[in-house]
Amino acid sequence: MKTVLITGANQGIGLAAAKILALDNDKYHVYIGSRDRAKGAVAVAALQEAGARHISLLQIDVTGTDSIHSAAQVVAAEAGALDILINNAAIAGDKDQSIHQGALSNLRVLFETNFFGAVQVTQAFLPLLEKAPLPVIVNVSSELGSLHTHLATDSANYLNYDAYSASKTALNALSVLLAGQLKNKAFKINSVTPGYTATNLNNYQGFNTVEEAAKVIVQYATIDQNGPTGGFFSRQGAVPW
Repeated sequence: MKTVLITGANQGIGLAAAKILALDNDKYHVYIGSRDRAKGAVAVAALQEAGARHISLLQIDVTGTDSIHSAAQVVAAEAGALDILINNAAIAGDKDQSIHQGALSNLRVLFETNFFGAVQVTQAFLPLLEKAPLPVIVNVSSELGSLHTHLATDSANYLNYDAYSASKTALNALSVLLAGQLKNKAFKINSVTPGYTATNLNNYQGFNTVEEAAKVIVQYATIDQNGPTGGFFSRQGAVPW
């Protein structure tokens, strides 16, 4: 049985991905990463009611160093290793985010969760991932993290998400850099974009359901030794950087 940690999994796409994995014939023990213990407990109870038998709550705040290291100690004591890390926790930030006039404070807050949070979590759990025969890291990004996407559109609405977009571009860089540094090991490290999904990040305005969005996360979280590494993918395939 493989051990999985999904950060920000008490709701939305993270919870939907956790459900898919936890209900897959007892192949996975899933840790529901949640900053809020009470909300995480509600999510775990809901999955157990749905039939999940191997699922645990892991309190973790991706912006808190002490919280992250405490969480890593829990997984080390209970599981001994981590097979799959899904860096899903993210925030959308406040508007206006336009780089030419948006508040730097908003940019810093977004990077603290969306980029530095993923870096901190990954660093803390790397020793446990290295104990797995095929360690996998999935960084949940966005098509807004694609520089090609921004160059190819004149949509003024994109300016509302400049800071968010920049944080996801940085997250994509993390995937590439880690994949390169760990290329001589068994790691598979990729970014994925779930697409424009109806979640609380966008006031439920997205086109996709969380169940649809979660599929690409699960797809790249469960790849085998022949799967890609250092890539950026949507449900339709490779996404240009």
